[in-house]
Amino acid sequence: MTTVNNCNIPSELYYLVEKHVWGRREDDLVTVGLTDVAQNLAKGMLSVLPKTVGRKVAKGKSVATVESAKWVGPVPALVSGEIVEINQAVLADPKIINADPYGEGWIAKMRPSDWDTEAADLHTGDEGVEAYRAFLDSEGIICGDE
Repeated sequence: MTTVNNCNIPSELYYLVEKHVWGRREDDLVTVGLTDVAQNLAKGMLSVLPKTVGRKVAKGKSVATVESAKWVGPVPALVSGEIVEINQAVLADPKIINADPYGEGWIAKMRPSDWDTEAADLHTGDEGVEAYRAFLDSEGIICGDE
């Protein structure tokens, strides 16, 4: 895992950098969650309000709404598709997102409708880490700062 400005940014994930959302491609599904940057900025997560399983969501539209001590907002879909699973563990204990944003803290799984086309503008690999570094530097974001 790469650390940028004290934030963990795994290079194997896909990022919608400006929205602090990650995706992991697993067979024909994409797991979606909030980045370490997001959980650091938001602080203690209070609730996760997901869309329903079976719902079709357009790229950029919300798969869930999260509320924290400092922020309320959407978790946008990286690509268009159908929500096939919601992480019940984060519904019961949203602080899992703070503790393990890239593991147990995932929010939803989707079946993308056109991954190859829509994922083209996502950042991944070393380029993804560098895109996130540039964004964090431009915004003056350092994880763990108060």
